[in-house]
Amino acid sequence: MITAPGACPAEIRALLWPARHLSVLLALWQLVKTHNLLTTRNYIFGYHPHGIMGLGAFCNFSTEATGVSQKFPGIRPYLATLAGNFRMPILRDYLMSGGICPVNRDSIDYILSKNGSGNAIIIVVGGAAESLNCTPGKNSVTLKNRKGFVKLALRHGADLVPVYSFGENEVYKQVIFEEGSWGRWVQKKFQKHIGFAPCIFHGRGLFSSNTWGLLPYSKPITTVVGEPITIPKIDNPSQKEVDFYHSIYVDALIKLFDKYKSKFGLPETEVLEVN
Repeated sequence: MITAPGACPAEIRALLWPARHLSVLLALWQLVKTHNLLTTRNYIFGYHPHGIMGLGAFCNFSTEATGVSQKFPGIRPYLATLAGNFRMPILRDYLMSGGICPVNRDSIDYILSKNGSGNAIIIVVGGAAESLNCTPGKNSVTLKNRKGFVKLALRHGADLVPVYSFGENEVYKQVIFEEGSWGRWVQKKFQKHIGFAPCIFHGRGLFSSNTWGLLPYSKPITTVVGEPITIPKIDNPSQKEVDFYHSIYVDALIKLFDKYKSKFGLPETEVLEVN
């Protein structure tokens, strides 16, 4: 039944992952479809922003909490995360039950080349570096120098899809260390050596929103899946070709943000900061 690393049918994900019940309880998280996806194509979704835990990415694409299989019938989503998470056998199986795969070239190459069509890899492009700057009221993405996902898309002829989660940065509060501070230095050292950056953050408590805890604050997260960008298959894309399609992707993400920002609680004057 499992045909690729991280593969898991929707009906199994719905049974194994309790986030569906959490999302229904909160009744605040939603997945918005703007265009149809073809089952004859493969896709790479660029997910933005990372937030503290990437709850929108996890809830929408690794569970049936918001009905991803109904909104995109015939599309198999695979959320890509740190390869280190798969080194523990039990945790590895648990992650795979939600259609989660390692964010490395081998896994992504396998899914996009040996698993037929109708696959969608979800990559949280900003990664750990972006998580260091996420805080309520801020809409910024780390993207200018993140081009590896574009090169992967070109090598496989997988269409790029910009995805923006309005509210992802609102569900946790974080202590932000300024560039050049000792705190940011420590975070960057951790990021360099172990792949993630430790954040000092808090959400709400288990029984009360007035106490601190690790549960997310009851804020809406609206994940908008944009229009696919048609990508040609180029076995060895040049840097010029990567840069060209990267610029198209950045423009598409900004347009997606601008089109939906006022609908999901932001002022028309809000500008997406691209770093």
